[in-house]
Amino acid sequence: MAMDELSVVLKARELINKVGPIAIPVPIKPYAEQVGAVLHVDHDLAADEAGYAFEKNGKHHICINGKDSEERQRFTACHEVAHIALGLPSDHAGLPWWSYAKRSPNEIACDVFAAELLLPYKLFKPLVDKSDISLATVDGLAKDFVASTMATGSRFATLVGAPCAFVLSEQGKVRYASRSRALREANAWVQPRLALPKGSVSERLRAGGTCDGPEEIDADIWFSNWDRGGVLLENARHLAQWDQTVALIWFEDEEVPAPQKDQHKREQEESGLAELDGVLPWPGRKRRK
Repeated sequence: MAMDELSVVLKARELINKVGPIAIPVPIKPYAEQVGAVLHVDHDLAADEAGYAFEKNGKHHICINGKDSEERQRFTACHEVAHIALGLPSDHAGLPWWSYAKRSPNEIACDVFAAELLLPYKLFKPLVDKSDISLATVDGLAKDFVASTMATGSRFATLVGAPCAFVLSEQGKVRYASRSRALREANAWVQPRLALPKGSVSERLRAGGTCDGPEEIDADIWFSNWDRGGVLLENARHLAQWDQTVALIWFEDEEVPAPQKDQHKREQEESGLAELDGVLPWPGRKRRK
């Protein structure tokens, strides 16, 4: 049975607290040691094989592809630490490491765990709080923490104070979306497994279009069953090599629009006029003299 995301996050933070990282980028070896594992670099792995773990004589061994970039090796190591810490079996067969198209729940859980280890809340959150919302910001943080854009963008959207989401699409379909607390509380839901929404910047980029920066877009283009209106900003990028599209979407004024009924009521209160309903009030007893 797959673990829910909150349980995965809590287990990851439990491990982080035991290790107590204070440096950026976070050292990976202490995480492996904490779960009783030894790290190995294997230069003979195929290009589409990021790494694996096995147990021998009561000791865990994690092998990572020495041909991969440093950020990829670090993520792979933390992903394999997650399999050990969570007790979840690997399900890598038949899928390249970069693909999210048919990723199993266990693999997604280990990705979430790995992102927590690479971008610990206590080190990452203060930097998020003082940063602007943009893919350039995500790129900068990813470089500082030696982490992937995918992991960093997902963590950024989850922890930013503004209503924001990071959306990953592959082969023209939404595969994963992480949302800030403000969007989760407003039930702003990005539907997975559906085609990129018509009229979105992401759809245009995948079709070969261009984008010079964040663009305004109606919120109901991205959010399912959305009745609050409002305009989002979308900053997107298409990665043709893997047919993946990443996007940050957020409300520029950093507030989620109120439900339409609440908005209508507030406008009435601000205008000082009651809604005209065709019913005349009954005359009072007092009369003007």
